[in-house]
Amino acid sequence: MIKFGTDGWRAVLGKDFNDENVKKVTLAIGKYVFDTYGIEKQILIGYDPREKADFYAKFCAEILSGKGFSVQLSSKIVPTPVLAFNARYKNACAIMFTASHNPPEYLGMKFIPDYAGPATSDITDSIISNLDSDFETSSGEGKIETVDFGKVYFEHIKNLIDFKKIKNLKSKILFDGFYSASIGYFDKILKDNKIKFDAIRMEHDPGFRGLMPDPKPKYLSALINEVNSRHNVIGLANDGDADRFGVIDEYGYYVPADVVITIILKYLVKKGYTGSVVKTVGSSLLIDETAKRLGINVIETAVGFKHVGEAMRNNEVIIGGEESGGLSIKGHIPEKDGILANLLLLEAVADSGLTLEELHQQAYEYVRCKFYTDRIDLQKDNTNEIESIMNKFKTAKNFCGQEITDVDLKDGVKLMLGDRTKILVRPSGTEPILRIYFETDNRDKLKELKDSVNGFLEE
Repeated sequence: MIKFGTDGWRAVLGKDFNDENVKKVTLAIGKYVFDTYGIEKQILIGYDPREKADFYAKFCAEILSGKGFSVQLSSKIVPTPVLAFNARYKNACAIMFTASHNPPEYLGMKFIPDYAGPATSDITDSIISNLDSDFETSSGEGKIETVDFGKVYFEHIKNLIDFKKIKNLKSKILFDGFYSASIGYFDKILKDNKIKFDAIRMEHDPGFRGLMPDPKPKYLSALINEVNSRHNVIGLANDGDADRFGVIDEYGYYVPADVVITIILKYLVKKGYTGSVVKTVGSSLLIDETAKRLGINVIETAVGFKHVGEAMRNNEVIIGGEESGGLSIKGHIPEKDGILANLLLLEAVADSGLTLEELHQQAYEYVRCKFYTDRIDLQKDNTNEIESIMNKFKTAKNFCGQEITDVDLKDGVKLMLGDRTKILVRPSGTEPILRIYFETDNRDKLKELKDSVNGFLEE
């Protein structure tokens, strides 16, 4: 079964991800582009380091050019945000072969419309409705051109980043290539701008050495160990297709994505950026509290960067971000960009004159509290049980002895207990599991919230 999730179609290579299904999805996308824009709309195709991603990118290009489209095929591995920026720059649509941060055995296809952000549900619904359709054009054979998509992206980044400021960074830079698509891009940007750095794991590996290509602490042990073995070093990494970021401070501690977003938000406001901040329901209250003190409006969306990107396209936005490690800013594209995120963080740290660790602590001091988070996963037999629990949370008036002051249903059930305590209840999209997320400004209170779940459900 071919199903588009929040960021494209993904499946296990050699099983559901096979020639037949890739052809089906390619033709479905081609029909959507043809019906929406006409045969004149150019289609760009890129791929990350995963096994057979390059093969299927060429396979896709041949199918679309056979239908009459003009296709630009990447000459090498390319990050998703680089391909997306080219879509906007060239007023083209794009297809990226990637499974992002999913396990190495997966491959996927992501459709990027000409606005250069994730395809919204109405677009993917149209593509899905085309899956068993074919289409004909009267233009004859198209063409395939091999292109280096990095060139225009590199020029654009120069307009967004103050590299002179980064040169004054007191901390050293350690880039973890993590076998990912950012190799040859993030390091090249630093080299071209004469920024000193060291690097590890700088070779592409289709299997990511058996690791999940997700820049979270459990997969960044090599980077953390290397940072700990050195002095005054910031560690930076990206996921498989470089749209997410992972940051390690000078003491070897992982800096949560929401903290990174907050640091960059404050810095961009200092630089004179104006507008709102976009976050998802799963993002930290730290962002809300920071925005409140900055006098900035917060736009909250459902989980998934396609929702963040849509809000960025429809509003004046300083920064849009999500808790899983994605962000973008005004003047860029409405798509998450891990390369840009790492560069912006370096600039913000350099501007502060502090270490990243000090800037992290300053983020809490600014809102006069530190937020603590945890999660409970409830395994259930069926979706009816999950729905029953969801309804209980929807109609609740109190939890853990506290009044529920706000209920939000845009994505699962979000309950607010005052300004600084949040409970988010969301079902898993792939298995009968209900996830309950807690965030509050006190560690003891966090434990009380978790301990109250069973009693609440038994009432």
